[in-house]
Amino acid sequence: MTKFAPFDAADYLTDEQTIAEYLSAALEDPDPDLFLVAVRDVARARGMTQLARATGLGRESLYKALTPGAKPRYDTVLKIMRALGVKLTALPAQPADTAARPEATHAG
Repeated sequence: MTKFAPFDAADYLTDEQTIAEYLSAALEDPDPDLFLVAVRDVARARGMTQLARATGLGRESLYKALTPGAKPRYDTVLKIMRALGVKLTALPAQPADTAARPEATHAG
């Protein structure tokens, strides 16, 4: 029987573009725990000890904040994102050309 090593996303998060795409995909899922898991994968890929130093948070605090079900504070998430070199950006939910537009009314 063939044995396979367990999949670990952190092994594939080797460059900024891949990390950005991975986190963007996680943000599109309605489950907030998926985003925390994705950030944790990126943190492990970059090095949890280095991230702890860069954020001023302890390693244990980082693991707790990035555990599914955790409710990390917004400032904690920002510290982690900045230390990882990631920028979160808000975009319209619908592209401008497909967004519902009010119909023009003409006085007449």
